[in-house]
Amino acid sequence: MADKNQTGSVKLEKSDIIKVYLRNLFTLQFGWNYEKMQGLGYAYVIMPVLKRLYSNDPEKMKRALKMHLGYFNTTPAMSHLIVGADMALEEELGIEAEEAITGLKTGLMGPFAGVGDTLFIAIYRAIVFSIASYIAMQGNPIGLIIPLIACGGVLWIRYKFTTIGYQSGRKLATGFADKISPITEAASILGLTVVGALIPSVIKYRTDLQFTMGEVTFALQDMLDKIMPSLLPLGIVVFSYWLLGKKKVNSTKLIFILIGLGMVLGNLQSMLTFVAGLF
Repeated sequence: MADKNQTGSVKLEKSDIIKVYLRNLFTLQFGWNYEKMQGLGYAYVIMPVLKRLYSNDPEKMKRALKMHLGYFNTTPAMSHLIVGADMALEEELGIEAEEAITGLKTGLMGPFAGVGDTLFIAIYRAIVFSIASYIAMQGNPIGLIIPLIACGGVLWIRYKFTTIGYQSGRKLATGFADKISPITEAASILGLTVVGALIPSVIKYRTDLQFTMGEVTFALQDMLDKIMPSLLPLGIVVFSYWLLGKKKVNSTKLIFILIGLGMVLGNLQSMLTFVAGLF
């Protein structure tokens, strides 16, 4: 049986951590989609923890599932650190730390993705497979074994990441339990900052719309950049957010709306030139 802490919440067992680790290895990318990316996989990964903590409280389970089904995307190898810290925060503070947990996930997934892609994809693959290929080309069977050894090392590192994240999360929760409000606020600010930075890095829309008046050429994009760089991507995000607040608009309808909007805006210069030619 799981132990109870002073507040009555259930404490996690080592088997729960191992289950989460194994699920993270094989199922984080399951259900990947353009709306939530790894969100569905993340919810499935952390499900053993949710069952342990909230099995006797359906309302808290619903809140936790809704929280973890949100947007998430990072390098799978680095996700273990985030999941580990998430487990510890929920174990110590419960679903009441929802904003802190969401901020933690949102704030760390971007930086960790940059580090993880460099270490575990670019550097790892380049070094390991280059060495293995060179040895294999010499007819040495060790070239087949090197990737397996390296893979075993990565699996061990990913497990250590899980435990490190869990231990760090517990220290954070227990050390600042009486200061959860500032932690929540700081995590929310960090998460919002990362989301804001994602807008211009993911959405690359620029307009080529220009008007010529005499010898002066007016470029709309140059004017918008002087007002605020990436103003159009921000406008697209705000417009999408507003549409999703409508009852009859879901993510699928939004995709088709944005496709239609892109077709119109992409050909706006040609359409205006055609109309001007009529007069």
